[in-house]
Amino acid sequence: MNKRIKLRSLFVGGIITLLFVILLGRVYFVQVVKADFWFEKARETWAAYDHLEHKRGTITDRQGRVLAMDALAYTVAVNPQVINKLGIADEVVARLHDILGKSEKELRDLVTAKRKNGTYYAQREIRPEGWKIDKALSDQVAAFRDELKARLKEQNVGIYLLSGQKRFYPKKTLASHLLGFVNKEGNAVYGLEASFDDVIGGEDGAIKYQRDGKQVQLAQGEVEYKPARDGKNITLTIDSEIQHYVEEAIGEAQREYNPKSITAIAVDPNTMEILALANTPNYDPNTYWSAKTANFYNHAIQSLYEPGSTFKIVTLASAVQEGLFNPNATFMSGNIRIGKDSVKDHNGVGWGEISYLDGVKHSSNVAFVKLGQALGPEKLRDYITAFGFGQKTGIQLPAEVAGSVNFRSNIPIEVATVTFGQGVAVTPIQQVAAVAAVANGGKLLQPQLIKQIEDPVTKQVTKVEPKVVRQVISPETSRKVGEYLEQVVSDQKIGTGRNAYIEGYRIAGKTGTAQKWDNAKRGYSNDKYVVSFIGYAPVENPKVLLYVLLDEPDVPYAGGGSVAAPIFKSIMQKTLRYLGIPPKLSDAAVKDASQDATVEVPDVTGKAVNTAKSELRQLALSYETVGKGGKVLQQIPQAGAVIQPSQRIYLVTESRDKLAVPNMRGLSLRDAMEICSLLGIRIVAEGEGYVVSQMVAKQNGERVVKIVLKPSAPSAGEENRNGTDGAKKETDEPAE
Repeated sequence: MNKRIKLRSLFVGGIITLLFVILLGRVYFVQVVKADFWFEKARETWAAYDHLEHKRGTITDRQGRVLAMDALAYTVAVNPQVINKLGIADEVVARLHDILGKSEKELRDLVTAKRKNGTYYAQREIRPEGWKIDKALSDQVAAFRDELKARLKEQNVGIYLLSGQKRFYPKKTLASHLLGFVNKEGNAVYGLEASFDDVIGGEDGAIKYQRDGKQVQLAQGEVEYKPARDGKNITLTIDSEIQHYVEEAIGEAQREYNPKSITAIAVDPNTMEILALANTPNYDPNTYWSAKTANFYNHAIQSLYEPGSTFKIVTLASAVQEGLFNPNATFMSGNIRIGKDSVKDHNGVGWGEISYLDGVKHSSNVAFVKLGQALGPEKLRDYITAFGFGQKTGIQLPAEVAGSVNFRSNIPIEVATVTFGQGVAVTPIQQVAAVAAVANGGKLLQPQLIKQIEDPVTKQVTKVEPKVVRQVISPETSRKVGEYLEQVVSDQKIGTGRNAYIEGYRIAGKTGTAQKWDNAKRGYSNDKYVVSFIGYAPVENPKVLLYVLLDEPDVPYAGGGSVAAPIFKSIMQKTLRYLGIPPKLSDAAVKDASQDATVEVPDVTGKAVNTAKSELRQLALSYETVGKGGKVLQQIPQAGAVIQPSQRIYLVTESRDKLAVPNMRGLSLRDAMEICSLLGIRIVAEGEGYVVSQMVAKQNGERVVKIVLKPSAPSAGEENRNGTDGAKKETDEPAE
């Protein structure tokens, strides 16, 4: 018996010992052999991870107006567990369908979604209709959720609003082809958003730390921190007001002429800074998913056209540069034989024997063929290449195409037709850059869309300077060509550009009417045209160059002079006024203008300065703020006064004892006296008409301003053109 007990004890003891050895072995394996593995697993259990969202850089226009920014967004999610427990699935489906516009079937699938084991899911996001919605729509969802909470007396009714960020474009369709958009997945698509994504995109950050069992961060625990990197802010060269003028004008033309598309580009020819660029059709980047794919297409840099007669500017400038253009020499217009072929003028019969200058005014094909023959095919090709055709301009937008120069030097008819814009395929931006070189003294410049880039953290600002590609023609040639092109517009009898004429401004320009190639008939179409107008002003000191192109306008006998030139005129007139460049009018024209071209001054008294400025810019009225206050205390002229569009409006923002004397040049004596009365300054006037100079002095401790007046308003070169803030120190330099 004892022996049996001993054997059993030994057996049990052996089993226990074996188990203890196995346990020790297991502990050794876990603690020593696999220590690193299990330590990492433990760290994962202790670790907490927080995502740090970055902020994408803002995009503003040259005046600081926001065009693209990050904004708060919300995503709607539902909890099928809670909703079905409360028995409100039908009500939730119906109301969210009304608010978000998602189909009831898809909503029901989300609200009743189950796992494979038959249990309801705890959360389902409603996409895409409820994904990253704006506050107005989220407020409707929140109101419905709160209504359910109050009625059911439940804190959780299974409807959630998850906060996040989305890209927002406050001016909607304005400059959409320039900006592009950021989609809901956070990817930059098209435009500057895509091409500068590495600059404005930024990068998310993260923080990883250790915590205890109660989810509280350990004081001595390890912390891994990667800060979010916000994107840089970009200031564009475009001006929202000029962009608005452009989009408004081409929008009206789209409705009237129903073309396939319209493109318009406005630039400062001296820097090639793009002031406005627009196409039709366009789209709203806030709701990009609702637009047709074709609406995203930027014709200004991606579409190729045979330019037609606007290309004659290149031929003319080349001939002038080579000393081959004599404006007074004559030729026989109408028709010219080129081997077995012939080239006719656009009216079929010509105008008899005329001067070459009249040939430019009439846009005579024959005249330009003769100039091309004088240049020779190789020199003509060299100039076309030097003006930038057949190569990308380098504009800071994705997907620019280079175009082509297709004519063969040994085929005379091809050399002939290229002189008036057939045989080359160009983009609108190439055409603008080439004509800007003619306007600015002969320099081909790279188009610029970026004014400056600012780092929001360091506040470091990188300015983008104009980039000269090459000198194409001399300043003297530039001056002469400008004078010749001016007569295309100013000659109201024979100038093809006469519909672009604006009283008081010297405008150089050229029409274009190009037949489109028809692949089906292997020849040029008789009823499909690309019509255009390109020009700049003022000729003596160009500030704006504008190109307008319509592809296949639906109107009989469409031409650049009849269709494109009036659009050009509308945009250019508003732009020149907005920039504060007044017309030079004769006394008779001033009288006519006062009767026919007047504007009623709006009431901006009491409004914030920025609001007042915006209202005046909308009316293309120039203004000047007097003082540094934030609110308009008084305006001169008063609201309701009828003035010429070129007259400046003064916005007084401080009490008179704090005010400096503003620039009064261009004002009538009455308005100048009103300003001085407001400031409490004695005025001494000499002459009659408009203020051309002023000088401030002190006499017996009293401020006195002396003004000189002349019958005509001061010239463009003498007046402060800011149309913005601040008075400049004046001299006694007389007007022209």
